[in-house]
Amino acid sequence: MSADEEYTAYVRGRLLWLRRIAYSLCQDWHRADDLVQTSITRLYVKWHHARQAADLDAYVRVILVRVFLKEQRGGWFSRTRLSPPPEPGTPEAAASGWDADLSMDLRRVLALVPPRQRAALVLRFHCDLSVEQTAAALGCSAGTVKSQTARGLATLRALLEVTPTKEDR
Repeated sequence: MSADEEYTAYVRGRLLWLRRIAYSLCQDWHRADDLVQTSITRLYVKWHHARQAADLDAYVRVILVRVFLKEQRGGWFSRTRLSPPPEPGTPEAAASGWDADLSMDLRRVLALVPPRQRAALVLRFHCDLSVEQTAAALGCSAGTVKSQTARGLATLRALLEVTPTKEDR
């Protein structure tokens, strides 16, 4: 199998996964598609190096998160929402895998969490990464991941008016 065929097979198999992660980061399906497109383009350029990685999914996830964070540092015009969130019952809503009411609440408040905290929350809880894996993906220390995650969870709880239980602490 040629390198291009390997790349194409990998991207086809992981496209929905990448799109879900991108959506969790940016809260907009169209923007998520743009993030994925930019990420897979960067992956193609680095494919020779990437396919030798010990964990290709982790390598690609790092690319995606870095593309998201770089975009966040850009001007406000690049983050303007041009369309409403997906309607319940649409393929976009079904792809999220969440209950419509819960999805709307989480989507609304997750969008209000600062980008670094949001990235930490998505990587830790949506992608189920360890603190160390998240730190590697974000290019920061494990302590930073812990503090960003704690602050992000505190923000989510405050916005959702949820009181943490003893188990959550």
